[in-house]
Amino acid sequence: MKLLHKASLVGLGLLVGVGISLQFSAMAENEPLATPLPVEELRAFSEVFGRIKSDYVEPVTDKKLITDAIAGMLNGLDPHSAYLDADAFKELQVGTHGEFGGLGIEVGMEDGVVKVISPIEDTPAFKAGIKPGDFIIKIDDTLIKGMSLDDAVKRMRGKPGSKIVLTIIRKSEPKPFEVTLVRAVIKVKSVKFKMLEPGYGFVRITQFQEMTGENLATALEKLVKENKGPLKGLVLDLRNDPGGLLTGAVAVSSAFLPHGALVVYTVGRTEDAKMRLTANPENYLRNSSEQDYLAKLPDSIKSVPLIVLVNAGTASASEIVAGALQDHKRAVIMGEQTFGKGSVQTVLPLGNGTGIKLTTARYYTPGGRSIQARGIEPDILVKDPSSSERDSGMLRLREVDLNKHLINDRPSRNRNPEVIDENAPPAPDAGESGSLRAPAEFGSRDDYQLNQALNLLKGMQILQGR
Repeated sequence: MKLLHKASLVGLGLLVGVGISLQFSAMAENEPLATPLPVEELRAFSEVFGRIKSDYVEPVTDKKLITDAIAGMLNGLDPHSAYLDADAFKELQVGTHGEFGGLGIEVGMEDGVVKVISPIEDTPAFKAGIKPGDFIIKIDDTLIKGMSLDDAVKRMRGKPGSKIVLTIIRKSEPKPFEVTLVRAVIKVKSVKFKMLEPGYGFVRITQFQEMTGENLATALEKLVKENKGPLKGLVLDLRNDPGGLLTGAVAVSSAFLPHGALVVYTVGRTEDAKMRLTANPENYLRNSSEQDYLAKLPDSIKSVPLIVLVNAGTASASEIVAGALQDHKRAVIMGEQTFGKGSVQTVLPLGNGTGIKLTTARYYTPGGRSIQARGIEPDILVKDPSSSERDSGMLRLREVDLNKHLINDRPSRNRNPEVIDENAPPAPDAGESGSLRAPAEFGSRDDYQLNQALNLLKGMQILQGR
């Protein structure tokens, strides 16, 4: 539990202007290295270091060489371990507070260029129509090839109101095209909610932040009040939710699960990396003096028929919620297979204002399933017909597509979900070559997956009545 109260986060990728997914820990708490350092390899490192210092075409500082060597060690491990320079380390926690500057785009590195994992809802990147799987090859007039991910992210950040031109390659387009974005101070609203129609509520979580659990409790109370009584059904929308604070995921799960139910557990090599998090206040409240905001929820929330919507952009902390509710048979999971990020990162300060983000554990659902590189398979498969990627053949990026991803150490059988897709409307035309178009809005009248969820809730209500 010690590790949890150091602001644990589980999320996805590196976000332009957002924090990164992590758990905080102090390096001093770890035991000294148990094995001796490899003398031959260190001698080779020293020789290379000396040769660069003496023979490289331009002078190179010791600091740059050592820093780049540290970054190389971490980048070679997996897609989520990384070196954090002083600027990145300072900005680390910004995204968890729900406000940051930038484009609102979540990115990774592949084959020397920046690959878009997901645009964040209601941000400049999202509104401009940037899509998961896009490759950014140029920032303004500078080619990205040969640039580190950290450098590329720094170039995309900037003063709110300033313009930036990204050159993009999209698999469905015959040639690269440019898009101009205006940087902004982005405020991400973690929880959105509304009544779909009398008796049926809708709650969307866009990202797990410090106040997500409390905001969810408020949303549920208002929905019950607006309905003037218990709800007949509820849709919890986790589509394109990249994750965030682990405490937020535990809080959201705890709102619907019985007290004490297992939400998630983690397994790593150190004792700090081994946790069992249950639906108890001490596992989601920020401090022991804080009042339990879930205690005042109506009792009906624990039993309301519940459908959770997921897709390939549902990652990490949001996969924890979906997996917990699925394993406890508390909700029907509907949509598409999730991203599959089942690893936990820990931030270790280095003492000089920098730090490292190191993968230290895998997390597992209450039933012992590993989400890593597999994701959560829905109980009912409903594809999104508004996604042009499905018809253009574009790959929907998942953890398994990332270079050097950790393998799933507990392979399991496919769930063979029921399919609801035969009567799906056709996907919209892709439009002119090189054009960008904002994705369909989740929660709108034209949201096919949501409509299917609502139909299922009504059917469940009829069966319950019988």
